[in-house]
Amino acid sequence: MEHSHDHSHAHDLKGRNLLISIFLNVGITVAQVIGGLISGSLSLLSDALHNFNDVLSLIVSYIADKYSKKEASYDKTFGYKRAEIIAAFVNAATLLIVAVYLIYEAIERFFNPHEIESGLVIWLALLGILFNGFSVLLLHKSSKENMNMRSAYLHLMTDMAASVAVLVGGILMLYFGWFWVDSVLTVLIALYLLIMGFGLLKSSFNVLMLFTPEEIKLTKLRDVVTKKHPKIKNIHHIHIWQLNEEETHLEAHIDFHEDIKLSEFDAILHSVEAQLHDEFGINHVNIQPEYRKDDDKDIIVQD
Repeated sequence: MEHSHDHSHAHDLKGRNLLISIFLNVGITVAQVIGGLISGSLSLLSDALHNFNDVLSLIVSYIADKYSKKEASYDKTFGYKRAEIIAAFVNAATLLIVAVYLIYEAIERFFNPHEIESGLVIWLALLGILFNGFSVLLLHKSSKENMNMRSAYLHLMTDMAASVAVLVGGILMLYFGWFWVDSVLTVLIALYLLIMGFGLLKSSFNVLMLFTPEEIKLTKLRDVVTKKHPKIKNIHHIHIWQLNEEETHLEAHIDFHEDIKLSEFDAILHSVEAQLHDEFGINHVNIQPEYRKDDDKDIIVQD
């Protein structure tokens, strides 16, 4: 009962922190758009664009967090547990789109540089660092626990890095007149977004496509389970997938050497479940027992 209460409290805390971060980023975005238009700074406007994208991604994460708490029903037997994975995928995709757009704008501005009011750029960059830094601290703990929060955290973390880059650029423009730095920093920010966004996109895509988690090797799983349980002749027709980051499912057929009793199978099943959980992190197991059944005994069988 206490565990359920703690889990609910953690969910509420995640939602509250996301909501605070949304309001902070709305404020940053408005300030940077106005400042970017007045100063003529592309890096500031690009940072504002990224902040606006952050607002949208945080809203998506907030909605997904709310939906993920809904309980399962007869027509939704898994509930909305995948909502946060979808949110992570969408947020990662938007990171990549924004990054490509920023590179295009930066290249165009590099060949057509404009004089920039660097003093305003510096003050607004400091504001961005302060607000985004606070948001990053709010989401730091949750980012280690699930992909949705990590996608929101990544948006904020990259935006804080962008604000630092804008600050450095503003100082260089103020004291050295290096206005081309504005475009160079924009490209560097965009490249960082591409790298980080692609990793998150790949991870969320793998979960949505029901791919076997990379750390689980099917041949090793088959060998260690059969070695520990001599009465098991073969494990085949294996499917392993993640419902979300907290739940890894396995279904498989197990062929036995003998025509064992159901009570004996239950004992073996209990032992197999414990082994799969402890050695492979699999926490939902569905096993079909077989004895001399005429079917395909390959480890992977196309349904």
